[in-house]
Amino acid sequence: MGIPPIYPDNEVIMAAMDRIENRWRLILSETNSGAWNMALDEAILESASAGESPPTLRLYAWEPPCLSLGYAQPFTDIDQGSLRQKGWDLVRRPSGGRAILHTDELTYALIAPDNHPDFMGGVLESYRHFSRGLARTLVFLGLEPEMQNTSLIQDDFQHSPVCFQIPSIYEITVQGKKLIGSAQVRRRHGALQHGTLPLTGDITRICQVLNYANPDERRNAATKLEATASTVEDLLGKAPSWQRAAEAMTHAFSESLGMQFDRDEISADERQRAEELIAARYHHREWITRI
Repeated sequence: MGIPPIYPDNEVIMAAMDRIENRWRLILSETNSGAWNMALDEAILESASAGESPPTLRLYAWEPPCLSLGYAQPFTDIDQGSLRQKGWDLVRRPSGGRAILHTDELTYALIAPDNHPDFMGGVLESYRHFSRGLARTLVFLGLEPEMQNTSLIQDDFQHSPVCFQIPSIYEITVQGKKLIGSAQVRRRHGALQHGTLPLTGDITRICQVLNYANPDERRNAATKLEATASTVEDLLGKAPSWQRAAEAMTHAFSESLGMQFDRDEISADERQRAEELIAARYHHREWITRI
């Protein structure tokens, strides 16, 4: 139980970081739409990969509630009628993975050049590296996390459209239930890892807006999801505020990974680029329905 040990290759990363000043920009964003959140993550990724923005940790929330699809997830996974009826937003992420319902959560984005020490060793190694900070976040919130050293995907979950039904390698669980879902994308010499920590609410709500063959299959999917995923409130008996969770995550990354944070805002260029990406991609049906 608790924080997993540092693995040998993590020791190499940590030793390298001990020799440098590991400064990161910290952005605490207001709640925004799904299109804005994904466009801004991508705008910062482009800027960081060009050396124009510092390594960035952005913490944010969503309003209205938003269903996000993974980059390569079929659009047909969505029950469009139910989604419209709920009044929930819809966006396709630049990163992979499966569907997530973003509401009542803390979302994080770690963005830097792909040769930054924190992203050393490729996708899996950086996943494992950042998992230390994510696990420590849960400790600060009063939980006892575990890191998955192997994938827990079972045959009956292989084709599930729901991200939180599938704890993958190096992801974080508590009492055997997935609590943090993350995805990573690398492009143009930049790296982005973003993920979500559900704080409260009904974890099975997502099943109401996904396509299933019949009502029984939908109910079975919700039952399985409830058995494999959870929220902080369900596990702890109380829900931390967004501010409390953000403080815990910032403190955890600082203590576990040696990050030194400078509170700041997005630049004018990043804002302009995010607005361009919304107009060119994230508000376009062609992007959302591309698969």
